[in-house]
Amino acid sequence: MNKVILMGRLTADPELKQTPNGTASCRFTVAINRKYKNAQGGYDADFINCTAWRQTAEFICRYFKKGNMIMAEATLRNNNYQDKNHPDVTHYTMDVLVENVEFTGSKSENSSESKVQAFGGNPVPSGLEEHFEEIFSDDSPF
Repeated sequence: MNKVILMGRLTADPELKQTPNGTASCRFTVAINRKYKNAQGGYDADFINCTAWRQTAEFICRYFKKGNMIMAEATLRNNNYQDKNHPDVTHYTMDVLVENVEFTGSKSENSSESKVQAFGGNPVPSGLEEHFEEIFSDDSPF
């Protein structure tokens, strides 16, 4: 099984790009604090480069911005290639290909106003409010 789950903050606004045949993509970096303090008493961070394609890329670029918390479900892919200047040298890299993302920020981070709206039990992230409407009913199965 090849499954990676990352949760951290975006280091920059994601930017939507198109391949020559019109396929949407975006690259972004997630900063993830390490669990343990370093010798200076602070936390080091890892900066993980990620790539998303198609609808996932469009969703990320539309609803996430620099500093937002994001949870990304992904897979790892090898990307080995020969050095153009030194044909006998092979470079080995791992790419994080994002398949799904989730909002993970706090209420205050995701809401520009003090108004709280439900989004699967969580506040609706800023920019999504106009896509949802509150439903009042006594017929709830919960």
